[in-house]
Amino acid sequence: MATAVEMVEIWRGPFLESIHKGHAVVCDAQGNIVQAWGDPAQVILPRSSSKIIQALPLIESGAAKAFGLTQPQLALAGASHNAAAIHTTPVNAWLAHIGKSEEDFLCGPQAPRDRDALHAMIRAHGEPTRCDNNCSGKHAGFLTFCAHSKAPADYTAPDHLLQREVLGAFEELTGETSPGFGIDGCSAPNFACSVHGLAKAMAYCAAARQDGATVRERAAASLVQAMVAYPELVAGEGRACTELMRAMGGKVAVKTGAEAVFIAILPEQKLGVALKIEDGTTRAAECAIAAILVRLGVLQAVHPATLRRMNKPLKNFAGLETGIMRPVAALQA
Repeated sequence: MATAVEMVEIWRGPFLESIHKGHAVVCDAQGNIVQAWGDPAQVILPRSSSKIIQALPLIESGAAKAFGLTQPQLALAGASHNAAAIHTTPVNAWLAHIGKSEEDFLCGPQAPRDRDALHAMIRAHGEPTRCDNNCSGKHAGFLTFCAHSKAPADYTAPDHLLQREVLGAFEELTGETSPGFGIDGCSAPNFACSVHGLAKAMAYCAAARQDGATVRERAAASLVQAMVAYPELVAGEGRACTELMRAMGGKVAVKTGAEAVFIAILPEQKLGVALKIEDGTTRAAECAIAAILVRLGVLQAVHPATLRRMNKPLKNFAGLETGIMRPVAALQA
């Protein structure tokens, strides 16, 4: 990532202590680059920022309609959740509805990120479960696809019907032939693309309408609407995705991915955004995506959710303000 550019600064007093570099692209519905920082052609693994694409076969196959899935379930299908009760209770109910159990999940157990859920598990001398995995909603969607399509249980295999459908959707929306994949934290293949390709895919989702001409367009629009209608299901309290979507009044969908990837979907402007911080630092990705959203006029710079991530004062354990985290001037409006 030699052509990455400086995006986020960490200051301690008068000293620039750290700098985070990366790449970002803003793309319109025709696939054209509107703005870019770094190298738009940089190949990345989108990680969980691509969950909206991974959920497309759930709707396109007819599985969502056949099982009567609700908008909250569609939001969970694209979530990286905290495993709070509002996440795990509906995932367990979803499994029961399709005649499955968490033993059918191919993701591993994960300790809840939600503090109340984690403390309750510890007090009960319990163990993390597969439903606690932040990707359990996505995997419930995968199992629903398999139940409807009568596909084999090894749904994370790269040559499985589901993953072939995901790859087909991924390559169509990015406009690229994926150079390969890595295995994600939840055991599913994660297909690579360029930063431009990821932004192009999100711009497609931004321009999609629920009364669109194609099944794919209607599916993408349904998933975007589910995300903005239920931001608390997409991530959870205190998380950037949830707080930023609330701050933008349900007009923009955002989704993080591991190793400092972030996407944004702006339906009113029909724009897609993709961002990758090269050192994989989440704080920098959250700061940079907030700066870009402010620059695009959809997020208020003074909103509390913004200030928790952008132009954020840094304090030590005694509560003394020691510095600031801020986007570089080139990212600020």
